[in-house]
Amino acid sequence: MAAKQRDAPDHEEGLPPFSHWLHHWFMLFVRRFIRRHFHALRLLRGGDAGLPDHPDIGQGPVIIYTNHPGWWDPLVFFTTADQLWPERLNYGPIDAAALEKYRFMERIGFVGVEHGTWRGSARFLRVAKAAGKRGDVIFWVTAQGEFADPRQRPVEIRAGVGHAAHTNRGGVIVPMAVEYPFWSERLPEALVGFGPALPMGPQFDAREWTQILAEHLEQTQDRLAAAARRRDPAAFRSLLTGTVGVGGVYDFGRKLRAWARGEQFDASHGGRDGD
Repeated sequence: MAAKQRDAPDHEEGLPPFSHWLHHWFMLFVRRFIRRHFHALRLLRGGDAGLPDHPDIGQGPVIIYTNHPGWWDPLVFFTTADQLWPERLNYGPIDAAALEKYRFMERIGFVGVEHGTWRGSARFLRVAKAAGKRGDVIFWVTAQGEFADPRQRPVEIRAGVGHAAHTNRGGVIVPMAVEYPFWSERLPEALVGFGPALPMGPQFDAREWTQILAEHLEQTQDRLAAAARRRDPAAFRSLLTGTVGVGGVYDFGRKLRAWARGEQFDASHGGRDGD
């Protein structure tokens, strides 16, 4: 996901050093893991909304803030970034207690933040400010702060996200929606969709930013939810193809029937998707 180079040095701004070598091996595992557990990772096309499939983030700092439907979210974030912005380093907060159990994750962009404390809030703002000085970084934030159903309305986000957008000077903040619906295959789809990139800065106070960002995230989630309900693969661009079919005796019987009809066997139930 990041350019091939030696490990980045420690930074005064507050971001931990980033190990490109460790990140490379971690992403090999993550891609295989997602392929095994999902039918596909799909990016919602801009379509009728008049948006690009993914935003032009330019050369400056970037915060991508998201909803938080499940455990898979960080792996989906990093895989999406690996496909769309491979030159960027990816950082994001994680519960400090969880990071203590997996210290290696600090070397691949996870930053420990105490959950629900003033010290944790201050730490979050420091690392968000640090990321806001880096044109080679994407800072990922699960803005709801806890797991939430992707159809829950109204969408509410933590105030710290608005503070980060207000205090950072330059760069953009982008909403991204995520959900994991089942369509016609045994395994679920991993669906992501982006909203418009918004320039960060003091044009709004922190409270106003929080409200604006929540509204944009809700709109992005609504657009993704509508596409998910339609179950139309053509509305999406495939970023990663996973597992199709059931396997075992069931698919063996389907192979025999296809052979008897002189047809090519297709393990999928809904037909092969196009990009």
